[in-house]
Amino acid sequence: MPLPAPTSPAQPADALDYLLSADAIRQTKARYCRYIDTKQWDRLASIFTDDCRFEGLGSAPAGADVAMFVQGVSSRLAHTISVHHCHMQETVMTGPDTARVIWAMEDFVEWTDGGTVKETPGSKGFFGYGHYEEEYRRVGTDWKISFLRLTRLRLDPVPVDAPAPRMGQRQATPDWLDV
Repeated sequence: MPLPAPTSPAQPADALDYLLSADAIRQTKARYCRYIDTKQWDRLASIFTDDCRFEGLGSAPAGADVAMFVQGVSSRLAHTISVHHCHMQETVMTGPDTARVIWAMEDFVEWTDGGTVKETPGSKGFFGYGHYEEEYRRVGTDWKISFLRLTRLRLDPVPVDAPAPRMGQRQATPDWLDV
């Protein structure tokens, strides 16, 4: 049985293109989380459009461009263990090659060098919960992030006297998907 066409006038008439686009967008966001957590800063820049802008991030001021964002996040998270998860993607196509997406998100960031945590003073990290509000644009065959805003619903501190972090038994293989 064929899938019904999306009902919103902003959605594409072709349900298959919508599903393929939504999946490609999901993969772009998965790469975003993985590249940050595995500190692949050179790859991180590749998932954004050249004119992408950022808001609501502790690592870059509102309106930052891609270079400023990557430099800020790489400096800020250099001595951390971070885990970013994005869930429950809501996608609205705003044109044949553009989309808006909201992601439920949670993150864990712990400084391993005694660094300061401006979001939760007096702690060594935080658990964060909120949403990413993003715009995507198809560039050639790739979907890239063209606007990223982080909103926060809650931040819980990681106490200074929390147990020391233990690294996982096996570390990530950055080029695992490279064929």
